[in-house]
Amino acid sequence: MFMTRLMSSVVLVAAALFLLLTGGGVLAAGLVLLSLTAFHELITACGVAQSGRDREGAKEERNPKAEGVKETKTGSGLAAVGYAGILLYDAAVFLGDAPVYWMGALAAVFLGMMAVYVLSFPAYRAETVMAAFYSFFYSTALFSFIYLTRSLPGGIYLVWLIFISSWICDTFAYLTGMAFGKHKLTPVLSPKKSVEGAVGGVAGSALVGALFARIFLQKVYPGSDIIWVTALICGAGAVISQIGDLAASGIKRNHGIKDYGKLIPGHGGIMDRFDSVLFTAPIIYYLAILLIRFE
Repeated sequence: MFMTRLMSSVVLVAAALFLLLTGGGVLAAGLVLLSLTAFHELITACGVAQSGRDREGAKEERNPKAEGVKETKTGSGLAAVGYAGILLYDAAVFLGDAPVYWMGALAAVFLGMMAVYVLSFPAYRAETVMAAFYSFFYSTALFSFIYLTRSLPGGIYLVWLIFISSWICDTFAYLTGMAFGKHKLTPVLSPKKSVEGAVGGVAGSALVGALFARIFLQKVYPGSDIIWVTALICGAGAVISQIGDLAASGIKRNHGIKDYGKLIPGHGGIMDRFDSVLFTAPIIYYLAILLIRFE
């Protein structure tokens, strides 16, 4: 199992290196594929694509006036809008240069899902539509911040802060927790995680971030303050990354599943490996804009 995880990690790092160093259309295409896969994993986990669930709920609330309304295949309409919405939103982000288009794409997907809900009523329950839109936003809007960070001045370096704040944090949190963990962070949600591990993850990310800035970022943003700024950004990102990891775990517990998928041997699905990255990406993007002096 360890060797399987290790080999998968090597492949993931190699793929990340290729996509992030190449950037542009190659990175955009990679993120589209990741978003489509993550969306599928989420709607499956949340029951949107689960056969029969919506139909049973619809029958419970059926009334005489609703008789004769044709029910659609469970989740199919919502899923179709979601998949199309991923392409629409990513096109707005990757090809457009104004946030107004991104918001327009989000609104279009929301309205599309509500149209499916209304026109096929009572085939879908309201909470199913909410879960579908949530899955779309989670898997698409958050992934897009990797591309946006890569597009910043010096983004070829800044984008790595996302992964330092998430994957490096995971490693340091695990090692620190194994060595010093005594106080449980979230006893019910994730009993193995400790307060000591969480602190170690934040400190480790800040330390590696500072080292990364010393080696790479000082060449792009001259001045000693970039080291401290990067340490702060990575430390803050590490805090959020752990919330992302726990949030994804909570969803799995709520729905009684161990992993989101089996695409990555030893790790699970895309959501299992990128759960913390998705939360960290927008934080790194906005902190970089606020704290780094772009010339």
